[in-house]
Amino acid sequence: MKIVTIKNLIRKDVPIYYRRLFSGVLVIELVGKTEEKQIDFTVETKPTGVNEVIVNSLAPVDYPLLPLTREIKKFISALDETGGLPL
Repeated sequence: MKIVTIKNLIRKDVPIYYRRLFSGVLVIELVGKTEEKQIDFTVETKPTGVNEVIVNSLAPVDYPLLPLTREIKKFISALDETGGLPL
């Protein structure tokens, strides 16, 4: 399992300044085939200054969800740190 990218990434307006809500299309490689799944996630800044990634919804995937969700959170955190998420 490998996360390739998140296409059509859009930031949604949220009135709470420490929460950023995003929507996009997750491109993943699963057992030799590439799949595209709709994903919604939130990046929330905690009072300590640490950003927490929350996967709100993910289209059904034929793969165990715990390892997949863990990898998605790592990928999104890396995108956030490098400035890859829309402002």
